[in-house]
Amino acid sequence: MSTVTIVLLVILAVLIVALVVLYFWGKRLQKRQAESEAQMEATKQTVSMLVIDKKMLRMKDSGLPQIVIDQTPKLMRRSKMPIVKARVQGRIMTLVADQKIYPLIPVKKEVKAVISGIYIMDVKAIRGQLEKPPVKKKWYEKFSFKKDKEA
Repeated sequence: MSTVTIVLLVILAVLIVALVVLYFWGKRLQKRQAESEAQMEATKQTVSMLVIDKKMLRMKDSGLPQIVIDQTPKLMRRSKMPIVKARVQGRIMTLVADQKIYPLIPVKKEVKAVISGIYIMDVKAIRGQLEKPPVKKKWYEKFSFKKDKEA
């Protein structure tokens, strides 16, 4: 066999092993996420709250309790998270919002929120409807002339 064939077979074997490892690791992470979702569903409660402020902040700048910061993985501590300051049942609390829910949360308005611990899972308006944020165009859609002509 030539050396090129041997090198290609070794690379192919390494790629196959990497894919198998990623497959089983992904299944394990998926099971863990399903368990945590079930636990959050069991402890959720609906509360009325007045949203004071919302920002994307790092964990150390967020004002969350030190116990929460210590329990998070080190990679998550450096990433920015959607943090919401709100008055819940007479107390000002710092909460973490879901990525999908964060754009819907209005500032300085009262909402009904489904929370589990310090995690905001869902938001509903008390009066009227929540404003939907404008949909941002992707960079390649800005150059498209077909959509502009159709509108």
